[in-house]
Amino acid sequence: QVQLVESGGGLVQPGGSLRLSCTASGFTFSVYDMNWYRQAPGKERELVAGITNTGGSTNYADSVKGRFTISRDNAENTVYLQMSNLKPEDTAVYYCNAKRLVRDYWGKGTLVTVSS
Repeated sequence: QVQLVESGGGLVQPGGSLRLSCTASGFTFSVYDMNWYRQAPGKERELVAGITNTGGSTNYADSVKGRFTISRDNAENTVYLQMSNLKPEDTAVYYCNAKRLVRDYWGKGTLVTVSS
């Protein structure tokens, strides 16, 4: 059974930091590219960051470049999103996604709220 379980969300003040984690099971994690998406209230889901299966390449949405870092540990079947200098507009549900060819798996999301 495929599972992606996100954790690490919560309430943080503007300028603060959070680290999200996503632990995978039920598939061969090391051959999948991994992504973090987010969906803010009333908005469409958007790609925040992605990392290739080996970790050799990453990509980021312009809105988070320089503030967020995606990484992965294939030995632990986990992908991370380190978020710094958080802004109120980063408030959203953050989703972990695993993608390889036609296979596409999603977690249930973790809520990040940036507010004073």
